[in-house]
Amino acid sequence: MINDQKVERVYLAKGITDLRKSIDGLAAIVQEGFDLDPFSPSLFVFCNRKRDKLKILQWEHIGFWLHYRRLEEGRFAWPEKDDTSPMTISYRQLRWLLDGKRQMIPISLEGEDHLTLTFQRMNLSLIVK
Repeated sequence: MINDQKVERVYLAKGITDLRKSIDGLAAIVQEGFDLDPFSPSLFVFCNRKRDKLKILQWEHIGFWLHYRRLEEGRFAWPEKDDTSPMTISYRQLRWLLDGKRQMIPISLEGEDHLTLTFQRMNLSLIVK
């Protein structure tokens, strides 16, 4: 079970990740690829090519947790890789993602003057200025 009381941030690794990687390999992606601290109170979420499996890396007290989720049907709504930086989402959005609520997950974030959220399946855009 993910301990959400100690989670400050949730990062999605955009694009696909080779989920044959275990704790050390995923922690190396976080540290070297994202330039983030894998020992921080954050969740780092990775998805496979078929988008039916996720791994979540979490540091807690004296060791890592590696959570694994496999869908029997369907696919996770997952952002395409447009650069090497991870996408930051809220813990609530992560719960929606894990529960399969595709219409609730922002797929792209754009702009500096305004924020555009594009939701998969609903084809809905929201512009905040």
